[in-house]
Amino acid sequence: MDRPENVIVKKSEKFADRIVRMCNYLKAKKSNEHDALRQVYRSGTSIGANTAESQYAQSRADFLTKLTIALKEANETRYWIDRLYAAEALTGEEYESINNDCIEIIKLLTSITKTVKGKLNG
Repeated sequence: MDRPENVIVKKSEKFADRIVRMCNYLKAKKSNEHDALRQVYRSGTSIGANTAESQYAQSRADFLTKLTIALKEANETRYWIDRLYAAEALTGEEYESINNDCIEIIKLLTSITKTVKGKLNG
């Protein structure tokens, strides 16, 4: 039986898809930011992988661990998006769009992890 869809899983999946498309787009533009592209690809897709994995966690602590890793990856992804913008690989409009999505995921993951920590400690 499939689990019902949940917001953070869906958003992180869509974000991973955007990251893949962004990297492919920048590679096609012959961007010289190869290292940054590899890093943002890895961290940006890892968010979704960890949120998906959290759905089958063995315990509340395991669930928290997976989402904490996803949060760390989201923060790293934001760093690399900032670097791509600073290097002028992304336009202001492109940057704002993908950065806003990343910030939204960070906020969701922060809220979820704080709630779970409260339940574990309380």
